[in-house]
Amino acid sequence: MTRTRDQDACPGALTVHQAADGPLARIRLPGGMITATQLTALAQIADQFGSPAMELTSRGNIQIRALTDTAAAAAALADAGLLPSPTHERARNIVASPLSGRSGGDTDVRPLVTSLDTAIQAEPALAELPGRFWFSLDDGRGDVSGIDADAGAHARDDGSYALLLAGRDTGVRLDTGDVVTTLIEVARRFVRIRGNAWRVTELDDHSALLDGLTPTGPSGAHWPPTMKPPVGWIEQRDAQVALGAGVPLGVLQARVAHFLAAIEAPLVITPWRSVLVCDLSEGVADASVRVLAPMGLVFDENSPWLNISACTGSPGCAKSAADVRSDAAAAVQTPSEVHRHFVGCDRACGSPPVGEVLVAAEDGYRLRITPP
Repeated sequence: MTRTRDQDACPGALTVHQAADGPLARIRLPGGMITATQLTALAQIADQFGSPAMELTSRGNIQIRALTDTAAAAAALADAGLLPSPTHERARNIVASPLSGRSGGDTDVRPLVTSLDTAIQAEPALAELPGRFWFSLDDGRGDVSGIDADAGAHARDDGSYALLLAGRDTGVRLDTGDVVTTLIEVARRFVRIRGNAWRVTELDDHSALLDGLTPTGPSGAHWPPTMKPPVGWIEQRDAQVALGAGVPLGVLQARVAHFLAAIEAPLVITPWRSVLVCDLSEGVADASVRVLAPMGLVFDENSPWLNISACTGSPGCAKSAADVRSDAAAAVQTPSEVHRHFVGCDRACGSPPVGEVLVAAEDGYRLRITPP
């Protein structure tokens, strides 16, 4: 169903959202990948120009709230290499299997992330792509295909990729060299026909997106959503170690970010609001856990923090009826086998595809029945 509002209010690093606590900037990280130097820069921007409580999003991005000087923050982002294209910065929505090339999966999709990001920025028409439209690159393990991105590629064990629309296999098979050009063409067609639609699922008919692409395999396959991040000690195929750190409620304090960056290792922000610290020796990994765990990062795969989430809530959001993060934190003391997402209003921002969505009301919380 097409939205009646044609103004895309999805924030970016330059087009900020005016929240109750001040301007909010969303910094897009294709594939969730970020260097230690860049994370240090974000932590410094949060400390100097905004709230030190940075937010990790379900698309593997980072938000900084309550900005006092948006121009200075944007300049600092550009200096850090986090704003490579002012015209396309909201279109750089790429989620990828976070452990690709390091542990598990059928192939390494990281080169495709880089190529797709470059191609998006090089296509003038995609400057008009809605900020909610996103791409997925799954290395075959099925961890990100289940998030129902608008256009995606899923690696198959025969070396080809399945082309996905809204998370479903179209039956079209792609060689590695055709993945980026095909995804760009799908996005270009979406811009031409979308009208007021922001997502592929809002189109009455998306057959035009596949015009000229011949299915050669079965269509309709859909992957279940992954709900928990990879946490703890993860053996890489090169005998090094990746550390998966859960971030309670997705709030990464700038002080903790500085310590993460001090490890001087490649970092990945995952779609499950967690952080991967990669390519570590066993000694560095062990020392890092000893420092970071007391700061609140979660390395236990059985932690109840991994089964609970929340929107921003009060006081950051004017529409929220409650301080949902505080309520969600209290609810950790009564663990549930079902994922619980606490929200402050019926918009239910950030709701996961499965689990319970609990909406704040005057007399507590009510269970939202209608899927978000």
